Amino acid sequence: MNRTDRLVAMVMMLQSRRVTTAAEMAGHFEITERTVYRDIAALGESGVPIVGEPGVGYSLMRGYHLPPVMFSSEEAFALITGGLLTERMTDGSMREATRSAIGKVTAVLPARLQERVERVRKTTMVRGRTPQRGAVSLSTVQEALAEGRVLELKYHGVNRDVATSRTVEPLGLVFYLDHWHLFAWCRLREEVRDFRVDRILQCRTLTESIPPRPGISLAGHLERCMTPERTFSAVIDLPLHSIESARRYWGPTLIDEQRVGKSVRVRFALGPDGLDSLARWLLGLGTDADIVEPSALAEKVRALALATANHHHQQKKHPAVNHS
Repeated sequence: MNRTDRLVAMVMMLQSRRVTTAAEMAGHFEITERTVYRDIAALGESGVPIVGEPGVGYSLMRGYHLPPVMFSSEEAFALITGGLLTERMTDGSMREATRSAIGKVTAVLPARLQERVERVRKTTMVRGRTPQRGAVSLSTVQEALAEGRVLELKYHGVNRDVATSRTVEPLGLVFYLDHWHLFAWCRLREEVRDFRVDRILQCRTLTESIPPRPGISLAGHLERCMTPERTFSAVIDLPLHSIESARRYWGPTLIDEQRVGKSVRVRFALGPDGLDSLARWLLGLGTDADIVEPSALAEKVRALALATANHHHQQKKHPAVNHS
């Protein structure tokens, strides 16, 4: 992004928020705070009424608004792509709103750009499993997050026969494993818990604001979840055609790759249950992979292979009964 576009985007950011700090702007635009200060000064010199309060942040003087801004082709294409992703990855409570918003954006585009956007929309597809909608819509949870309010939930956990009542302080929504999850501080368990949104049976937004909890954040919690304690390591020689699968499946646990002949020697850093999971994954590769270390991993793969062979052998000896 060039500086002119960044300055305009900065004003739009200030316009959309009551107060914004230099650190927030630096992180958003991926620049230094010193650059933010220079940009704020340049905007002030050009007549944009920015109010700065030490220790609080920057805001636009009340009543100031930018004139309507025209979308570029790239921005319009990005909105269309985001809209298609939203339609596929959210429930019905947001799909209609997304379509309506994209329709309004498209309506203000020049005719020529409208034609190009329509062609992009028709030639872009998003595949994948659409999340199920539960008794409580995703937009209801988002409203509570937007207002910063405490929630009362009736929640049916995966391994529970009955639903439980929870009072929670929402941290944020995360989409993973084909479902939306609400991460929140649970007052019953006194820790951050993961609530799958489609398993929330009832949801009531309280008037109580979410209290500050120093040291607890959505980003921090996810970082701890994604980087568990790694107590084991494994080295495996993989064929070239399997390396992309290893990268996708194992992500941050894959810490080193080295080309060795026609193979890639890969080093994994694993948590306490990592060897079991890695053994099951390696079983699917058959004879394509060679375990360099540890020997315990090779033993686990061997035991799994024998158990699998025995399981299917027993099924062959006892064919299914035909009840017709």
